[in-house]
Amino acid sequence: MRILLTGSSGWLGRHLAPMLRGAGHVVTGLDIAPGAETQIIGSVADRTAIYRAFADRGIEAVIHAAALHKPDIARYDTQAFIDVNVTGTLNLLEAARMAGHDRFVFTSTTSLMISQAVRDEAGAEAAWLDEDFGPLAPRNIYGVTKLAAEQLCRLFHAEHGLASIVLRTARFFPEEDDTHRALSGENMKANEFLHRRLTVGDAAAAHLAALENAPQIGFGSYIVSAPTPFDRRDVRALRQNAAAVIARRFPQAAALYAARGWKLADRIGRVYDAGAIERALGFRCQTDFAAILNALAEDRPMPFVHDAHYQSPKEIRG
Repeated sequence: MRILLTGSSGWLGRHLAPMLRGAGHVVTGLDIAPGAETQIIGSVADRTAIYRAFADRGIEAVIHAAALHKPDIARYDTQAFIDVNVTGTLNLLEAARMAGHDRFVFTSTTSLMISQAVRDEAGAEAAWLDEDFGPLAPRNIYGVTKLAAEQLCRLFHAEHGLASIVLRTARFFPEEDDTHRALSGENMKANEFLHRRLTVGDAAAAHLAALENAPQIGFGSYIVSAPTPFDRRDVRALRQNAAAVIARRFPQAAALYAARGWKLADRIGRVYDAGAIERALGFRCQTDFAAILNALAEDRPMPFVHDAHYQSPKEIRG
């Protein structure tokens, strides 16, 4: 298929484009910043640019990964989030509808599931986040606009039959966390594979699985995260003494972490359950917490990327 990949210069896009080509697709990358995987410089908020790309490139399917993200809240105003995350999605859906497409894949975020109460970890138990979690009350403009874009995808399936898969991806960014610095960045990322992280390679592979399965699914919204070793019976213990829960499942973890000078989580306030995408699409992330421990035991590099100096291409572009 001839696929339009938005956000092609970004962290996900530059990993996803080669994977799509490897599966036999012809990829046209669109981004506001130049990059090796970007053929069209433009914004998804520009309807004319989108329609021209469809016409000139014979686009047959869309993977929409372009967005303003949570760290962008400090750099862009509310209107910019509406323009890019909502209007941009609408432009692509309208173009796909008029072109008669049978599939559309949208990169969403687990962030929209985090209300202020979940973020504050106000309860006595860890929040168990799956596709039935709700009501949803995003705490910032990023989450609000991504949820609105998800609803547009649902609406276009209901009203026009456009098969749409929404992927609520957990964390896979390479840079430092923009709010929490209690642990070193690499240590923190390793811990998150227990409950809220995946590799960028797994994120890309999930999009390929969604593209292939969309016509059979119709509409679906799925959390994409490394498979958690926990279950719902652990939610109270995770809030009170996460290290003890981890030790029961991974007795070697404490020693391996100590040898690296790392620290396991004392408390875990939320867990993403990615079981639904495995049941519906047959997709399961390849890298999990066991892979982290194996790398530590064998003194190999971590199976994820940590780059404290990473900058988004759009910010480098200015």
